[in-house]
Amino acid sequence: MSSMAWKASLAGVAIMAATAYALAQMPSGHEAMHGQIDPGVAHQMMPGPMMHGPQGTNGPMGSMTGRQSGAAGQPTMPGQDAFGAIAEVVQILDADPSTDWSKVNIGVLREHLIDMNEVTLRAVATERALDDGVEIAVTGQGRTREAIKRMLPAHAQELVQIGWTAKSEDLPDGVKLVVTSPDAQQAIKLKALGFMGIMVQGTHHQAHHLMMAKGELANH
Repeated sequence: MSSMAWKASLAGVAIMAATAYALAQMPSGHEAMHGQIDPGVAHQMMPGPMMHGPQGTNGPMGSMTGRQSGAAGQPTMPGQDAFGAIAEVVQILDADPSTDWSKVNIGVLREHLIDMNEVTLRAVATERALDDGVEIAVTGQGRTREAIKRMLPAHAQELVQIGWTAKSEDLPDGVKLVVTSPDAQQAIKLKALGFMGIMVQGTHHQAHHLMMAKGELANH
């Protein structure tokens, strides 16, 4: 064999050996996909919507679930308290087969909810601590005064059911409410509650709202 042929043969063997070594060092297909690709490159290769699902879920299913939730999801808040209260009552009436629609009067309930808004947000409450409770002069003008005169005397009767002594006295521009208790701890509680804390006492409000809507109770 000539010197030239011998060198060519030796070069061919070296190339084959280098190729075999390189193949042996290459990772499997799975490893190549997950271990050898640079994370930054991988992020660019994968489509954006496929990478991020709701609440950190990755992958196509997470992304699909997110899109479905967004499309099907609907707001649940009515956007306004009185609107929501009326909607709830109407749903109850709709679901009750015994509802007598000839007596239903949603307008009365609406007027009462307006009264509640006026008394809660617009009335002026001047409180005076007593040894056994609290005295509150609740006053206002126009629609607020009318709401005070309707709500407070009726609520005083409910406070008696709780176990307190409660009485109301008419004022030119509102009502004076006096709530007391012979129990020293209850007296402390009454002072702490103050006007609105006392007004929210009891569980009659919701039941009365339904009765108003049914035409069984006048606005108060």
